[in-house]
Amino acid sequence: MHIAPHDNRNKPIVDVDHDLVPLNYFNIVNLKKGESFDYAVPGYETCVVPATGTVDVDVDGAGFAKLGNRGTDVWDGEPEGVYVPSGAKTRLTCVSDTAEVFIAGAKYDKVLEPFDVREAELDLVQYGSDDTKTHRKIKHILGANQHDKVGRLLVSELYTVGAGGWSGFPSHKHDTDRHDENGELIETRHDETYNFRFKPNKGSGLQMLQREDNEPGDAYHIMDRSTILIDKGYHPCCALPGYEMYYFTILGGLSQRSLKQYFQPTHEEQLHTIPGIMDMVAKFK
Repeated sequence: MHIAPHDNRNKPIVDVDHDLVPLNYFNIVNLKKGESFDYAVPGYETCVVPATGTVDVDVDGAGFAKLGNRGTDVWDGEPEGVYVPSGAKTRLTCVSDTAEVFIAGAKYDKVLEPFDVREAELDLVQYGSDDTKTHRKIKHILGANQHDKVGRLLVSELYTVGAGGWSGFPSHKHDTDRHDENGELIETRHDETYNFRFKPNKGSGLQMLQREDNEPGDAYHIMDRSTILIDKGYHPCCALPGYEMYYFTILGGLSQRSLKQYFQPTHEEQLHTIPGIMDMVAKFK
């Protein structure tokens, strides 16, 4: 599903118990200096990530000052985040001239402890190659480094390296918890939500969504600030030549946090042609 760019007026773009991605929550909050925004999402753990600007974050009385150090866009510095336990009362206060803040969430009813993730604690992965047109960098905010501190939520930022190219290839899916005939886990159910940005921002791209291997699927024209919801199917995306692409990624697991991707059989052999891809797979846990 494609949700076109729009002014959401600080209201959730993906609210709780969404029809397509009930395991996800997503809001974008825009603030000016001195303005505050309060929220609590019962039944969902969340993560606050400034896209731009700086905010002070209060989580049930626990303070995390000066979160975020990016200026003009998501390419202008490294991400930072604050993990917010399920249902916690949270206040964001803008301390820069303006701030745009992502709030990512996953369904989870246990209450854990809040914590922050600063630049030095990011989990970085770079894989692919210019030759295979799959070169990209992933910045895990809630990734493997925070595995024992989070319930079901994975939060990352993905960047194409260079202008143009493919992401999410070889095509994979993660829409079912299932095991093979030997009892080995081969796929997990994780709902996924993306928010895209392009540089320059007049750029655009394509999100594919193929429900069945070797059957026709759907395609969405994605633009700067498009939101994509992935409920099931194989889902590679690409950027037009001459444009850099970024997307903010929210994954919420049904039964576990670690993601087990199932690669499309038709294209699975290309796993062996893309440098570093298995390291990428290992970091989503």
